[in-house]
Amino acid sequence: MPCPLEVPDGLMFGKWKYEMPNGSPVFIAFRSSTKKHVQYDDVPDYKDRLSLSENYTLSIKNARISDEKRFVCMLVTEDDVSEEPTIVKVFKQPSQPEILHQANLLETEKLQMLGECVSRDSYPEGNVTWYKNGRVLQPVDDVVVINLQKIVDRTTGLFTMTSSLQYMPTKEDLNAKFSCIVTYYGPSGQKTMQSEPVVFDVHYPTEKVTIQVLPQSSTIKEGDNITLKCSGNGNPPPQEFLFYIPGETEGIRGSDTYVMTDVRRNATGEYKCSLTDKSMMDSTTITVHYLDLQLTPSGEVTKQIGEALPVSCTISSSRNATVFWIKDNTRMQTSPSFSSLQYQDAGNYVCETTLQEVEGLRKRQTLKLIVEGKPQIKMTKKTNTNKMSKTIICHVEGFPKPAVQWTVTGSGSILNKTEETKYVNGKFSSKIVIAPEENVTLTCIAENELERTVTSMNVSAISIPEYDETEDRGDDNSEKVNDQAKLIVGIVVGLLLVALIAGVVYWLYVKKSKTASKHVDKDLGNIEENKKLEENNHKSET
Repeated sequence: MPCPLEVPDGLMFGKWKYEMPNGSPVFIAFRSSTKKHVQYDDVPDYKDRLSLSENYTLSIKNARISDEKRFVCMLVTEDDVSEEPTIVKVFKQPSQPEILHQANLLETEKLQMLGECVSRDSYPEGNVTWYKNGRVLQPVDDVVVINLQKIVDRTTGLFTMTSSLQYMPTKEDLNAKFSCIVTYYGPSGQKTMQSEPVVFDVHYPTEKVTIQVLPQSSTIKEGDNITLKCSGNGNPPPQEFLFYIPGETEGIRGSDTYVMTDVRRNATGEYKCSLTDKSMMDSTTITVHYLDLQLTPSGEVTKQIGEALPVSCTISSSRNATVFWIKDNTRMQTSPSFSSLQYQDAGNYVCETTLQEVEGLRKRQTLKLIVEGKPQIKMTKKTNTNKMSKTIICHVEGFPKPAVQWTVTGSGSILNKTEETKYVNGKFSSKIVIAPEENVTLTCIAENELERTVTSMNVSAISIPEYDETEDRGDDNSEKVNDQAKLIVGIVVGLLLVALIAGVVYWLYVKKSKTASKHVDKDLGNIEENKKLEENNHKSET
């Protein structure tokens, strides 16, 4: 504490004193200006704590609350005594506030002690304020009750502030952060210090029960595993519930979950759950989607060529299903229909159906169709361009694939081995090249598990020209034979008509000729009579 006075000329000595509450002085330090001597009075509170400098600045170490006094600096000359006071204020920052005696839990609709906010060793005394989620808690009758106590330590003179909070929580206070702030004073003015926040477990009864289906999928299909979970909005949440299953009159007591594995379509219905006292209930409707497919016939089916085969793919589902057909890994545009089976109808057919709204719900069945047929043979021949050989082809149909053999009757050279084309849709061909020296007969033999078929063809010697037959020409020949037959019939009918007309004309001619003869004879008779009359008349004249 610097002496507020200016050091005057002729200063003899300076002294410091403090004033008691009743105004009486207590001298504590003396310094002579001439002898440079410092003397400290025997005051127990300030023993070994004082220091007075040459400029009469008084220093007090290890400040105490009791040092908050009115100190006076005195400068004495021969003619005057000057005094100037200095008022000392002492401050002590309190400890960080902390919430003690915390409640283990809070229950709604019940006023209870939440805790005590304690801040120690403050000077001067401070103040305590409670906060919830950063907002000041104001006292409210029977809801927020705050009691602040300030206790001073008689030895140190420091204050301890204790603020208790009684609180009636609501369920919205779950996870709320409670804290307290101490407000105190320092040399620079008012300051604050905050406690660590505290969160309390708030218990409140269940007001609503909720049932949900897990996993939370928009659709459920046959074969799925589902879990019914029941929950209450109380804290702590209820651990036991009653589950009501379609078709069951009594609830099934259990934990908060009810598991159903490999559900079927008959599991569709309304499910409920409630508290064990049946006071609250919730419900949900479960639809188990299903998809059935019946392919008739299915599996491996063997039919004969030309036979009819009705095929049906019947669908039964919980929603409209999409149906499509696949043959030999290729999607078909229409459903298969067989009024007269052909070899190309054979193959692997798949009828497949899906429910587009239900992921993973897909069914399929397979039909392996085998079309069998006895061997059918058609033979053709043609003279090769070199005019030195002829090619004979045996066109074969049948399933299972027939084995083909050739035989030659007569003299002729087979110029190469038989060749076969690829077997497609029950058809293939076998050919040989021959140079016959004379007329020969070639026989094609086709045989499978069903039958043995033999067809022969006469082939003229290479030197004898003949009408070549091709596979397509057989049909042309048939058409030509038909045309020739029609021509012959027309000619015959025409000749018959001409003969008939000629006969009618001849008959008419004959008939007319006879009538004309009678007239001629009659005329000839009349002429003779006239001649006789004329002769008689001439004789009479004579």
